[in-house]
Amino acid sequence: MKLKRFLLRYYPPGIILEYEKGGYLRTKSIDLLDLTPETNPDELVAEIRQSEPLITESRADQVKQLIIRLQQKQGQQDHHRFCFFKELKAHILPLTNVAFDKSGSRFITGSYDRTCRIWDTASGTELHTLEGHRNVVYSIAFNNPFGDKIATGSFDKTCKLWCADTGKCFHTFRGHMAEIVCLAFNPQSTLLATGSMDATAKLWDVETGEEVATLTGHTAEVLSLCFNTVGNQLVTGSFDHTVAIWDVASGRRVHTLMGHRGEISNVQFNWDCSLIVTGSMDKTCKLWEAVSGKCLATLVGHKEEVLDVCFDLSGQLIATASADGTARVFNANTHQCLVTLKGHEGEISKICFSPQGSRVLTASSDKTARLWDVQSGVCLQVLEGHTDEIFSCVFNYEGDTIITGSKDNTCRIWY
Repeated sequence: MKLKRFLLRYYPPGIILEYEKGGYLRTKSIDLLDLTPETNPDELVAEIRQSEPLITESRADQVKQLIIRLQQKQGQQDHHRFCFFKELKAHILPLTNVAFDKSGSRFITGSYDRTCRIWDTASGTELHTLEGHRNVVYSIAFNNPFGDKIATGSFDKTCKLWCADTGKCFHTFRGHMAEIVCLAFNPQSTLLATGSMDATAKLWDVETGEEVATLTGHTAEVLSLCFNTVGNQLVTGSFDHTVAIWDVASGRRVHTLMGHRGEISNVQFNWDCSLIVTGSMDKTCKLWEAVSGKCLATLVGHKEEVLDVCFDLSGQLIATASADGTARVFNANTHQCLVTLKGHEGEISKICFSPQGSRVLTASSDKTARLWDVQSGVCLQVLEGHTDEIFSCVFNYEGDTIITGSKDNTCRIWY
């Protein structure tokens, strides 16, 4: 094994090693999820060297410098105030979803008008319209971090794979018996997972367009799914009140997570693949151990359905959004509620952390999105201007651009 070079990853903090083995170029990552500006770099280097043979004595100083750069990035204060930049009359009919590519230079919108559109973020101009579906384009995704392919899942029961640069359709995946309502690429971008109203999920080969596996076992719609960051497991959440963990290589179900008393609204792995968080219409979230499938905690406090839930990138915090108009931030280790975010005048359907983890963004039926300070729970900004419910809000990779999507058929870009 020969180390070729280091790559720095800011969010979440880590160092990627590019090395040669058996004539092939490979990568592995050293995750530094507990890194803080106070961490002693020398001690951390010594710790890394004990477990990573590629980091030899001669490379130690280089690693130390990279750690210091990560700490400097963490030390930068996040005082960014977002200004309204542009409104895009994106589609004639309502929007369904919005997604960024990794760099944030492009984003996509799905719509009831049966198309997906690709936009240039900086100018707000449309680059391509992806046409071909015969019904609502509901779920959409870039194959980040690569960003060269786009997947669209439709109510026409098919999923299509497109070239992000030319807008050409590579494959149409056929096989589901009902609407496709969620999808995700695996981290390697070799597989696409789709979830459907037919109570199954399917895995598809991105290269060949062939179906790889059908994941059967749920007894109602599969509403959300998520690969872990390694790509060896997939989690699915269903209207049958259960969550399933699947082994990707074999297509076998590893665990069924039972305990929720209502439909599952969202499921997500944390970065190091050890935990899964689930949100449910039963007004609670649950935290599960991925290896054993054991329920570690039930996060309570919301008075109405939990409509969305997510981890921050480091996997230390969990944010929940509810139909009761509030959001909450929990500690993923102690399971304590740290802050309750109050201010919206309608249900909150979407929630996400900034890449830095210091801010939370919420989208509400009260026609506003709000930016919150994670530590204090203070509302820092209200993003106003939409004339109907906001159902989508996303940060770009650097955390300095936001896109909101609304039932008023527009998207707004905020810098």
